[in-house]
Amino acid sequence: MDNYYSLLGVDKNASLRDIKKAFRERAKQLHPDIAGKAAEEAMRKLLSAYETLSSKERRFEYDHVFARLASQFDYPTFLKKRKTDPVSQAKLLFYLLLHPGNEQFDPIEVWKENGGLDFLLEQYLEREDWMDCSLLLAEELDRRGQVYEAYSLMYKIKSNEKEKPYFKHFMEDVDTFYKKLNKKLKKSKKTARVS
Repeated sequence: MDNYYSLLGVDKNASLRDIKKAFRERAKQLHPDIAGKAAEEAMRKLLSAYETLSSKERRFEYDHVFARLASQFDYPTFLKKRKTDPVSQAKLLFYLLLHPGNEQFDPIEVWKENGGLDFLLEQYLEREDWMDCSLLLAEELDRRGQVYEAYSLMYKIKSNEKEKPYFKHFMEDVDTFYKKLNKKLKKSKKTARVS
């Protein structure tokens, strides 16, 4: 659905007078007699926008439909499409970890696609967010049996926590989880040596 306000170049709260003025100015630029056949489609859209927004009833209906569609914005898909932007990918990872059960995207796959342990979340998220994201990621990695990766993330969290406390009240839980991972890692190394 086209954003009629953007097509006319007016604010959502524009008066009827503003809408008429904006339409006349844009129509002068897009009229097929001036801009040629290539502008016919743009002119049709502009005319549709004007007819809708200049009618009180149609504008009211349009605003309700447009608001409903806008509220259905798919944030993870929006971020996923921005593959070359590490900030968007870090935000996507954090979002997926905070909203488990997204069938479209797997947070671990997103993390691996962006380099896994080489994807330095601290460069792309605010400190509190990257610490929370790293903890959630470590927990998910541990659930999937990827102990080394989970331990590596927790080691970084523990090092940062010493420099500048963040978890404070939850530090006992963080320590317990770290120790659990450490034991699992040692056990898997012993098993590997025996084999």
